[in-house]
Amino acid sequence: MLFTTILGLVSLSFIPLASSIAIPDEMYCREPVVVSTSYVGQNKNVKMEVLQCDTIDPHIIADSLVKRQTSTNVCGATCNTNCFAPSGGGPNPNDCNVIENALRYDAQNIGNQFQVRSANNTGAIAMTYATCKTFIDNLVGGNLTYCRNDWATVLHWVAWNCQATQNAHGGNCFAVDQRWLIQVNTA
Repeated sequence: MLFTTILGLVSLSFIPLASSIAIPDEMYCREPVVVSTSYVGQNKNVKMEVLQCDTIDPHIIADSLVKRQTSTNVCGATCNTNCFAPSGGGPNPNDCNVIENALRYDAQNIGNQFQVRSANNTGAIAMTYATCKTFIDNLVGGNLTYCRNDWATVLHWVAWNCQATQNAHGGNCFAVDQRWLIQVNTA
């Protein structure tokens, strides 16, 4: 059974935990190298790292499943939400709200769109505040344009709906076309 919720421009699908899909709770970007570090948001208290990924775990994304598209702007694209079982050890959703607010602040003040660059086939951007860490992974190469407000919406949904009360400890949202994902877990 698949439940769908529409929040703004982003459509999120929730796959119940009883599903037979095994969803790992580690970063898909293997051996990331920090390319740059900065602090973002109104109070400059959210750490942002641009990462270069040497490889993506080949067991996670099969090339045969990837739909290559000519458009690199994936703002408003849909993703499927997965919660990581079992419960315990997840991020404090209030800490995730600080990152969400930083994303929305930057969307208003420096622009909503940003790029997830592709270096060595994949790239990622990670944001951290206290117990919460979120990142967006470019899974198939080629630069992707995404929107900060969409990331904030996905972050809010996953942070509040993939907690101990749902027998989870964070989660992710895979793009329907499997070109990117957003993940929320403990820092």
